[in-house]
Amino acid sequence: MLPDTSPPPLRLDRALDGLADAFRGMAARADEVQCDCHWGGAEELALLKSPGVLLDPDLLRRTWAAPDWGDHGAVMRRILPQLAGALVRGEVKPVFGMYEVGRSFARGHWQQWPAQQSAAVREFLHAWWAHNLLDPAPAVPVHELLALCAEAAETAAPWLTVWESVRGEVPDRHLTEAVAAWEYGLLGDQLPWDAWDDEDGSGLRGELSAWLVRHVPERLRSREGCETLLHRVRLIGLTGPDRWEDPHWPGHRY
Repeated sequence: MLPDTSPPPLRLDRALDGLADAFRGMAARADEVQCDCHWGGAEELALLKSPGVLLDPDLLRRTWAAPDWGDHGAVMRRILPQLAGALVRGEVKPVFGMYEVGRSFARGHWQQWPAQQSAAVREFLHAWWAHNLLDPAPAVPVHELLALCAEAAETAAPWLTVWESVRGEVPDRHLTEAVAAWEYGLLGDQLPWDAWDDEDGSGLRGELSAWLVRHVPERLRSREGCETLLHRVRLIGLTGPDRWEDPHWPGHRY
């Protein structure tokens, strides 16, 4: 499937339509179960087994957030068109961050789904990413969307490659905001959107750190008031005493 080169808003609309087509008629397995006291009741579970019925926002949240479905992939295929629309409109509010939604995608193993379905998910994520990079006020901040996409795909590389190629005031402002949001975690050798993830098995922190050190300084130097952030990025590229004993070490405590 060739990437859609339409203008970002049109591409995103088409991607949402593509999800609706790819997942029309999907339902959770007939034998799927959930905890009545922690998730919801039998009537709500029955809705997931009925194709095409819209879920109320709270049920939609509980459904994507639950980590213990018997067939998480089937549940995600059931809710994806509605979930994607809610995500784009900024209606999804995770407890800790949008990376939680990305991990729900990953739990569904969407990249192993039939070709039409996996391609529709991939195009949606890429179209949404391309749109938000150029949106001056996206419903989901770009650094939060990067966390979602990286967790969903279990790699940050494709999203960072696109960001690297998109230049201008808006994407560079998003980049400045992202560095400000991430520097504390990265300087503590932590995944910046989940400090409790000590394993980082997919290597996201390393990908992100290396990319920031290579590509961010040139873009931040042209922006006013970024001197401190430039030092933080430089420190991310150092290790051990070279980092902690640098005169520009910010004194972060972890």
